[in-house]
Amino acid sequence: MMEYSSVGAGFRIVILLLLVAVLLLGGLVWFDYLGIVDAGSLLAPVFTLIRGEKVVVDAEDPLLLEKERMAKQLEALAIRSEELDAWEQELDSARAEINQMVEQLEEREKAVEDREKVFNERLQAFENRRVNLRRNSEYLVGMPPESAVKILLQMDDQDVIDIFRMTEEQARDAGEVSLVSYWLSLMPADRAAALQRKMSRTTGG
Repeated sequence: MMEYSSVGAGFRIVILLLLVAVLLLGGLVWFDYLGIVDAGSLLAPVFTLIRGEKVVVDAEDPLLLEKERMAKQLEALAIRSEELDAWEQELDSARAEINQMVEQLEEREKAVEDREKVFNERLQAFENRRVNLRRNSEYLVGMPPESAVKILLQMDDQDVIDIFRMTEEQARDAGEVSLVSYWLSLMPADRAAALQRKMSRTTGG
């Protein structure tokens, strides 16, 4: 009798659990029929897990359209964000190229300014030298030829040649005879020959 009761108790527990499950299912069906609960919605996740299917969106969900709209907006924002990132990279690249071009232009402008500065300095030096040559020539022309020749003999050949040329230029502009030939005649023969040779070489070349 004890052995039968032990086996019977386990069997009865299984039967009772099955009975409870049947009653629960039957109650859900009944409540669903009465419209109290939605048995399909409640049991859908269970059936989905059993079948391994994806959850089906409830078409009667009042927030379904709002959720879809939000999902599309999020997707559009993500695409827009990627486009903005790409544009930002392009702008950074273009900005780097522009900065490089600006630097090159600034370097070229500085080089041009430096060349212009050097040219102006040379031009100013040339003008200053011409002023000095004109003043020296006028000074030498105004003194006795012998005294002028003594001063010229103390100068370098190139300086003497430059004064000779300035003196000839001034005489030509004034319509007068230049004293250069006379100065040469008063100089030693070797110095006069050297000066004439250099003057003819630079004039011809």
